[in-house]
Amino acid sequence: MDVNLINIDKDLCTGCRRCAEVCPVNAIDGEQGRPQSINTDKCVLCGQCIQTCSVYASSLTMDLNIQDKLEERKILEGVKEPIFAAYNLGQAIKVKKVLSDCNSYKVVQCAPAVRVALAEEFGMDLGSLTPGKLAAALRKLNFDRVYDTNFAADLTIMEEGSELIKRVTEGKNLPMFTSCCPAWVKFAEDTYPELLNHLSSCKSPQQMAGVMFKTYGAEIDKVNPSKIFSVAVMPCTCKQFECDREEMNGSGYKDVDVVITTRELAHLIKEANIDFVNLQDEEFDAPLGTYTGAGNIFGSTGGVMEAAIRTGYELITKKPIDNLELEFIRGSEGIRTASVNIEGLELKVAVVSGLKYVKSLLEDVKNGTCDYHFVEVMTCPEGCISGGGQPKLLLDEHRQIAYKSRKKSIYKHDSNMKIRKSHENPAIIKIYDEYLGEPLGHKSHNLLHTKYGMRKEQK
Repeated sequence: MDVNLINIDKDLCTGCRRCAEVCPVNAIDGEQGRPQSINTDKCVLCGQCIQTCSVYASSLTMDLNIQDKLEERKILEGVKEPIFAAYNLGQAIKVKKVLSDCNSYKVVQCAPAVRVALAEEFGMDLGSLTPGKLAAALRKLNFDRVYDTNFAADLTIMEEGSELIKRVTEGKNLPMFTSCCPAWVKFAEDTYPELLNHLSSCKSPQQMAGVMFKTYGAEIDKVNPSKIFSVAVMPCTCKQFECDREEMNGSGYKDVDVVITTRELAHLIKEANIDFVNLQDEEFDAPLGTYTGAGNIFGSTGGVMEAAIRTGYELITKKPIDNLELEFIRGSEGIRTASVNIEGLELKVAVVSGLKYVKSLLEDVKNGTCDYHFVEVMTCPEGCISGGGQPKLLLDEHRQIAYKSRKKSIYKHDSNMKIRKSHENPAIIKIYDEYLGEPLGHKSHNLLHTKYGMRKEQK
């Protein structure tokens, strides 16, 4: 990595090694009681060390040069919050500057996990669901288009579901692993490059959204794509790494220009003196902000699998799926497995929540003993709702309550949606009719798919 997106401040670190306990790849080095360091060769940028770090200095403390630390971490000057030992390199200052630039066409997308966590930064209950306030706040920040990553999650299901059907039909490169989580993809590239043909070739929803904004979106808005500045608000500290990958330029430009975390968006809202709690609800812009319940559940572990099965079942059978509440897929940290009968085909699936659990599956794939067809992998313990960029909670018991509440809100939002299957999203149907053609077609392949490769020399 050219820039260390995840860092530990040696001036603040006390060596408690709580960060080492939660690191899924053992990338934290150091002795107990001494400042820790991050092995950047191992680090997958998940940010779980940031979530668990409880060692901080108050921004009101005068015996530390807080201003220098704010500048070093690229944090807005107006933020009056504790400065923690473990932190990610921020992008909020860059976004703030662009928001005041009248020559840029400013487009933003928001991941599903953001809307069930952002309100916590403003004193609302843990897991409060606030998509309407989120859309309203982004407009007040001066974004020209407020879109939704959920739309691209529906788009991902169309491509990924079609890819899975093709692989199962042909019996090639099974199991197929999801590719939505950039920390998991980086781990696979770093550690199991010989198995990369098992990853879905689909870009993540963030990157699919980015390429659509600067192609289809630019056309319908009659905007020169070179003037579009695309911002993604994510619960994940690895998403900046993903958008900086050199292959993420299917639009002819950098598809997503910059990523900010849920916490950073809260900083921008606070500095702008926006009264988030009392904002009137607004809608996301159409068509690239129109989504279904299936797109929304991507924010929780098992959500990608559930959304894929809802659509995959109907694409194969041409019949409505009997039950949309696929409870057997939902759960918490660890590995969950299931078989789904689709017209006589026993589709064997696995959901891995927490990167430390995936190694045994990968070893089975290497040994030819893995009989699953489809595997979802999320690096963080409860999926994106527990991402490294989400609001910090210092007490473990509060963190567990937050995860449970965020997940409950994710599924409540899904159950309240009129349309809950990706292939029934009218905006998705329209974009294929007007622009993409068909899933896995020539145009969609060029824009929405990618390749992965070994990132470092294997020893």
